[in-house]
Formats: sequence, C-alpha cells, structure tokens
Amino acid sequence: MNTRSMKGWLYLIPAIAFLGVFVVYPLFDVVVYSFEEGYNSASQTSMGTGIYNFQYVLRDPYFIQALKNTFILVIVTVPLSTLLALLISVGLSSIKKLQELYQTIFFLPYVTNTLAVGLVFMILFQKTPYTDGFVNQIIHFFGGGTVDFIDGPYWAKMTVMCIYTVWVVMPFKILILTSALASVNPDYYKAAKVDGTSSWRIFYKITLPMISPMIFYLVITGFIGAFKAYGDVVAIFGTNLNAAGMNTIVGYVYDMLYGDGGGYPSYASAAALVLFAIVLTITCINLLIQRRSVQTSLVTTPQARLSSARSSGRRRSVRASPTRCSPSGRSSCSSPSIG
Repeated sequence: MNTRSMKGWLYLIPAIAFLGVFVVYPLFDVVVYSFEEGYNSASQTSMGTGIYNFQYVLRDPYFIQALKNTFILVIVTVPLSTLLALLISVGLSSIKKLQELYQTIFFLPYVTNTLAVGLVFMILFQKTPYTDGFVNQIIHFFGGGTVDFIDGPYWAKMTVMCIYTVWVVMPFKILILTSALASVNPDYYKAAKVDGTSSWRIFYKITLPMISPMIFYLVITGFIGAFKAYGDVVAIFGTNLNAAGMNTIVGYVYDMLYGDGGGYPSYASAAALVLFAIVLTITCINLLIQRRSVQTSLVTTPQARLSSARSSGRRRSVRASPTRCSPSGRSSCSSPSIG
C-alpha cells in the first residue's frame, strides 16, 4: 500500500470509527436483544435465546394496529404526494414570471418545524367546547355535519394524518422534481412542437422517461420515510397513541423501550427488525422495478422517443390535411409534403 492510499485511509478513520460506534454496534446489539427471551435490562440477564420475542410482537394487538396504521399511511401518502408534487412541478416549470417566488412559497413547509406544523393542523381540525374548528366550519358551509377529527372515528383521524403527511413531504419532492424538469434538454421539446405533437404526448414520451430516475428515488425515500413516521403523529394526537388507536411501528418500538408500559428492549428489538425487514423488502422491489425501467430507457433513447413523438404528430397532420388534386381532372393527386 503506497503513501497516498495510507493517507486516504487515515482521513477515513474518524468517520469509520463514528459509524462503527453509533451505527454498526447498535445494529448488532438490536439483533442480539431480539433473540434474548425475558431479558432484564437492570441485571443484564436473560432466560435464554429463541424466537419468542418475534412471536409475541406479531401477536400483540397493539403492534397489529400500529402495522395497519403504518401501511395505510404508506399506501395513501407516498403515491398521492408524488403525483401532486409532479403536477405542481410541471406547473411551476411552465411559469416564467415570479417562478422563484412560487418555488419559495411551496418550499416553506419543508423548513418549518414538523411539530409546529402538527400543532397548527391539530388546531385546524380539533373540536373544542368553544368552536368546532376551522375545517368543520368549512364543512358546515357546504351543509355537512360536525366531525371530530382528533378524538372521533378512526377514518377521521387517519384522514388528518394522511393530509398532514402529504403536506409535510410534498415540498421536498417539488424541489427535486422541479430540478429534474429543468435538466431536460429543451431541444427535444422544440423539435416535438415543430412536428405538431400534443403536450400530453410530449410529457408522456419525453418528460416522464427523462425524469423517471428522480421519481423512483422519491418513491423509495418516501416509503422509507413513511414507515418511520412517529413524531408527526405525536404532534397531532399526543403521546398516548395506543389509546387513540393511531400508533405506528416506530411508536410501538419507543413505547416498548420508554413508554408507560415499557422496559422491554427484547420486544422493541424484535419489532425494529420486523420493520427493517419490511422496509428492506419494499426497497428491493422498487430497485428491481427501477433497474428494469432504466434498462428500457437505455434501449429507448431520447432520440427514439422524440422520433416516436414526431411520428405521432406527422400521422395526425396527414390525417387532418386534405389531399390536393390536379385541376385538370387527372386521377393523379399529390399529398402535402411533411417537413
């Protein structure tokens, strides 16, 4: 090993030591705790090893409820927030005047404290002895009845949670997608418009394939972030999430460690490994789908997609253009040239 390589490894030693102490060792510890049955954190002893902790967690009704809440949150918020962010990004990219101002406005929720935003949402939706809340007043205006979104039915509380999550995560996605749209070569758009290609076909054949890597990145990070939701739920429904029926998997892990009925690191470690397995599986599936899409994009180059869009525009112009015939009455007719 030469001197240059030694110097590089010396620079990496602090980072490697930090990751080893605060990332690798805790992960190893979690795996060990998850298989220790009846572990006592005070005496640092256990009754043996096995898979009882996993069996207990997977049968615990509180964990099942947390798993259900987390999956609903993931399935609803990740596609919805990505779609809304894409639509807003396309709209922002088409605005020339005050574009920076609109981008700043849409980005503000991302730099705002999530707990503060959660408290604002709680005030908007909460029903008190003095008022039904701003959202209920809007519902009354359209002739609807009062809904208790914070302490009421499950569907109402989950609706608040989904709206809040979409609101919090959408600014980051707008920022990424706006940058991705700005990186697309404008020559593709100009050539397609010259050939009379519709705006929808330009978006579907050129824009969407070009920004698809960023979309897959946002979907993967969105899945991971939604599975780790906890602080947002606490900001709206308080710390007693099991009583509210709104706990998440991360909240279950926290309760098992530090909650009122906590002090069970073995159960918490088992639940954390279950969450890790779920996130890893979904991430691998997304990566496989992304790899196939990228391979297809490599085969279908931007020039080929542009040619397809042009062909569509030409076929449309040929169908729309009348055939010119000779005034002499001859049978020979000439079609208009396609430039």
